[in-house]
Amino acid sequence: MMKTYQITIQEQNTNEPQTLTFEMQDRENLFGVIEALKAKSGLEENEATRLGLSLRLIGPLMMKDRKHPLFAEFFPHFKNFMTNLKSKVKNG
Repeated sequence: MMKTYQITIQEQNTNEPQTLTFEMQDRENLFGVIEALKAKSGLEENEATRLGLSLRLIGPLMMKDRKHPLFAEFFPHFKNFMTNLKSKVKNG
């Protein structure tokens, strides 16, 4: 079942902060992914959160368009990275 998330990014420490908001759908539980990374990745909590969010933003997009010229060269490396990450987080 697809889950829908609303992502909001707001610039800080400025007189005129910019805000960007968008929705995304994902088959994964984004909060579960982030919690697993916080618990088992060995990264600082904020870094684990950033990693989890960034992977769930780019991963499905890259899978869908893996032959696109922007992704074709990077995709095999990303796939290896994800395989390694999943084995460490599951066994960590």
